[in-house]
Amino acid sequence: MSAPKILATGRCLPAREVTNEELSRTVDTSDEWVFSRTGIHARRFCQEETGLDLASGAARQALERAGLKPEDIGVCLVATFSPDYASPSMACLLQKQLGLPEDTICFDLNAACAGFLYGMKTAHALLADSPRPYALVVGSEVISKVLDMSDRNTCVLFGDGAGAAVFQRDESASWHTVFGSRGDAESIWVQGPGPETAAVHMDGKNVFRFAVEVVEKSIRQLLEAEGCEINDLDLVVCHQANARIIDHVAKKLKAREGLFYKNMARYGNTSAASIPMALDELRENGVLKSGMRVLTVGFGGGLTWAGALLRW
Repeated sequence: MSAPKILATGRCLPAREVTNEELSRTVDTSDEWVFSRTGIHARRFCQEETGLDLASGAARQALERAGLKPEDIGVCLVATFSPDYASPSMACLLQKQLGLPEDTICFDLNAACAGFLYGMKTAHALLADSPRPYALVVGSEVISKVLDMSDRNTCVLFGDGAGAAVFQRDESASWHTVFGSRGDAESIWVQGPGPETAAVHMDGKNVFRFAVEVVEKSIRQLLEAEGCEINDLDLVVCHQANARIIDHVAKKLKAREGLFYKNMARYGNTSAASIPMALDELRENGVLKSGMRVLTVGFGGGLTWAGALLRW
């Protein structure tokens, strides 16, 4: 089976940083309380920026780094549960803003925090019948607009941001993937429509149990498919929801120190943007190198989960 070859990544963040200390002025919390439970110190919230602004910024970076022009793209997908509009899709607006050809396949998909991996799988399949060989997949979220800022159990967790990747089908390589869903509107949900009723609600204990279960299971399935052990991998990049989830899974799998990447301390949970943002940060820091075996896992509302093991 052919695999997606990631050519370049990009990310874009709002200018405004919101620390735990700032949140403690309006809600009963503290930096120690939040960080000890989540691993989060700060996050970014949009003020003037829109989700499209973030998506465009991340996409332009990825295209420039890939050395591609807008007219090279055949598929453009945006993973989001917090689009600027219910319709038109952010992907269609991104097509116009970037100047992508009008026959580019463009649509949004909502798989919450697993959305970027769902987008990669979908775009990879669509490239088989695309007039051009390159795909752009973006995770972009403005979660701050659907937060109840009086609920300390949710408002401290999330942040806004966007991450993007440009890739092409690689007929000479293979990748392993796992996907799953478990219909559940009681563990985590966003009530809507309308800003008066739209807010993130979450049963933290249920979400934690779900996350550690499916992340460990997904990783074991991918390792079995690859025929390797956890410490044979070069890097594991999970959705950046909570440091305790990642630490719990890493300990159960007896992973070596530093194998599981974590950056939620700076950004919080950015849902569909978290995995591409993390990959871009790793690329920027020189950690990601050609040929590395990288395992990624996303999990979140739906409930949904997804995992992929590929060569960088």
